Amino acid sequence: MAQTYDLIVIGTGPGGYVGAIRAAQLGFRVAVVEKRPRHGGTCLNVGCIPSKALLHASERFEEARAHFADLGIKVTPKLDLAQMMAHKDKSVADNTQGIDYLFKKNKIAVHRGHGRIVAPGQVEVTPVEEGGEKGGEPEHIEAPHIVIATGSEVAQLPGIEIDEARIVSSTGALALPSVPKQLVVVGGGVIGLELGSVWRRLGAKVTVIEYLDRLVPGMDGELAKHFKRILQKQGMTIKTGHKVTGVKVNAKSLEVAIEPSNGGEAQSLKAAAMLVAVGRVPYTEGLGLEELGVKKDNHGRVIVNERYETNVAGIHAVGDVIAGPMLAHKAEEEGIALAELLAGQAGHVNYDVIPNVIYTAPEVASVGKTEEELKSAGVAYRVGKFPFSANGRARIAGHGEGFVKVLADKESDRILGVHIIGPDAGTMIAEAAVIMEFSGSAEDLARTCHAHPTLTEAVKEAALAVAGRALHI
Repeated sequence: MAQTYDLIVIGTGPGGYVGAIRAAQLGFRVAVVEKRPRHGGTCLNVGCIPSKALLHASERFEEARAHFADLGIKVTPKLDLAQMMAHKDKSVADNTQGIDYLFKKNKIAVHRGHGRIVAPGQVEVTPVEEGGEKGGEPEHIEAPHIVIATGSEVAQLPGIEIDEARIVSSTGALALPSVPKQLVVVGGGVIGLELGSVWRRLGAKVTVIEYLDRLVPGMDGELAKHFKRILQKQGMTIKTGHKVTGVKVNAKSLEVAIEPSNGGEAQSLKAAAMLVAVGRVPYTEGLGLEELGVKKDNHGRVIVNERYETNVAGIHAVGDVIAGPMLAHKAEEEGIALAELLAGQAGHVNYDVIPNVIYTAPEVASVGKTEEELKSAGVAYRVGKFPFSANGRARIAGHGEGFVKVLADKESDRILGVHIIGPDAGTMIAEAAVIMEFSGSAEDLARTCHAHPTLTEAVKEAALAVAGRALHI
């Protein structure tokens, strides 16, 4: 006889596990279905957490190698890549084990295997053997509400086979056994630039190939230009407006063929490894959605309404499988909102206030509208900017590159967007998100007392600059 619950969540990435916990807090009997050996989805296993572990470690290595002497610290660092990878693996294990604890604490039932919705309210869970093959006798569980939270997978580049040895996805790039002498990164987005930064710091010669004429589509244009200059100054070669047309795999190297995106003279790049980072696509394989008639859009995303309901009663979806930015924190908020809506509460996600961060050095963070978006919408606005070169705390640390940019409505002064490139930008953007969540103005931010000396004073100064009254420049 099938086990019954109030809610079944398929996938325990950020959207799934956080939504399951919130539902349990609200009194639901909750079950989760996960085919990986460990919870956390892509984010905790082969995404956010391991990449940030390597970003942190490689940044400390470069600081010791290139900047400690300026502080009067004489060291000659030696890279122990195996230990760095061990630190990364421990970081992953600690975080995934934390989810196991949270599930036990909240009395959430865990069903291991591949979940397939065989009918509304019914899920078949087939055990998954080591290596990912399905096998064994399936079990059946039931609930009036089923949540698809299966996340996304790496997008493929036509004609190029990823072997996770020399031609790698983000997964393989997190586990290279040695530092490649030359690394070609295909894709100038967040993943490519973060992982490219890791291996450049550790000694690789990194070349980024981006099809468009700019890095990170969607980023404020002024920040994107400044970001590119900083990365080039650090030693990264960036070829925007180019595409990869093929790869020849030789015994000891790769020959990567590239040419201008709009046509032109082709050239060949020699590389020891190539990272394909051209984006991610929703993962819905084997869920039974086609048989059930669950509708998707032309990008393969599950279509939901404002209550995260699909067109089939009782089936819901959150996170990377639906429209919107593929961000862990966006998925978490959707999982929470759905649980609260199912409990009769006013679950809500403000999609105008979703922060985005690139964890390079310096970091790049943004929330709200870009200048390009405001111009396109015909919104009259004012701009306030303040450079970190004029911030005392940044100068002390030798992190004077970058700036804070505040965009505010010309008439109401309400903050419409904040963009930061500089030290610890990912933490500072939270201040902007909070004030925007409450429809605060640049004047509100400017009149809020900030501790001195801190990096966040640059945010206050940028808000003052909206009215033309920055104090320290």
